Amino acid sequence: MSTNEERRAQAKRKLEEQVRQRAEADRKQRRILMIAGAVVAVALLAGVVFVVLRDDGDSGNVNAASTSETSEAADSAAASPGEPGQLPKFTASPTLGADCQYPKARPASKPVDPPRSGKVPTEPAEVSVSMMTDQGPIGLMLNNAQSPCTVNSFISLGAKDFFSGTQCHRLTTSPMLSVLQCGDPAGDGTGGPGYEFDNEYPTDQYAKGDPAAQQPVTYPRGTLAMANAGPGTNGSQFFLVYRDSMLPPQYTVFGRIQQDGLATLDKIAEAGVAPGGRGPDDGPPATKVTIKSVRAD
Repeated sequence: MSTNEERRAQAKRKLEEQVRQRAEADRKQRRILMIAGAVVAVALLAGVVFVVLRDDGDSGNVNAASTSETSEAADSAAASPGEPGQLPKFTASPTLGADCQYPKARPASKPVDPPRSGKVPTEPAEVSVSMMTDQGPIGLMLNNAQSPCTVNSFISLGAKDFFSGTQCHRLTTSPMLSVLQCGDPAGDGTGGPGYEFDNEYPTDQYAKGDPAAQQPVTYPRGTLAMANAGPGTNGSQFFLVYRDSMLPPQYTVFGRIQQDGLATLDKIAEAGVAPGGRGPDDGPPATKVTIKSVRAD
């Protein structure tokens, strides 16, 4: 076996062991993960191996991409609506924003009325929002033209002070997943507003059953996206990408982070993860982050 083949085999074995250990930890902790709990990516000549641990309401049910499917990654990605490894080009559907629904879900962690349902505007195309935290401002530009149902919910929650006083409970610092996760009044990744809604961009750019929708793409630095526990489970939790991260396009992108926000995030990320989390690169931020307010400008 050549040196390269040995390295690839070793990487696969290590990946499989990490999957087993993470799955066992989830079963013991019975903890809801609202975005990918771990993303481990190993660059190979044939493509990219990736693992996503995600809770779908039962923390014992862990979905993982098989390490034997690496040769299919490039082929399936080529059939996607964009370049392989990149978020797809946006094409608006005729029904975009025509019928936003927010059905009841598990009890709310903090009482709040759902946003208005039905048709929501897709103009203006962008909405400026100021998120104030005790670590500094995080300016946001919401993409109302691509994900209007998500923007409608986010602005509604902000206006009703749902986010005020909540902590950003999770920081990940691995090279493949570098995000700050916020929006949970429970502060442990299990909370939400008592309603759920469907994914929008980029998930809606893929045909149903398209295997490319499960292949990792780059969520660039500065991306604002929704956390979820599977299809149709968006609520109040969201994540801010401070360094390019690899995820399947199953997390709604609904805006971008302004320069002041990136500066604040960089400061938080530099302090690292507090001890006692899921690992050295996944847990509560060492610098406690509390949201003061979220308001449309």
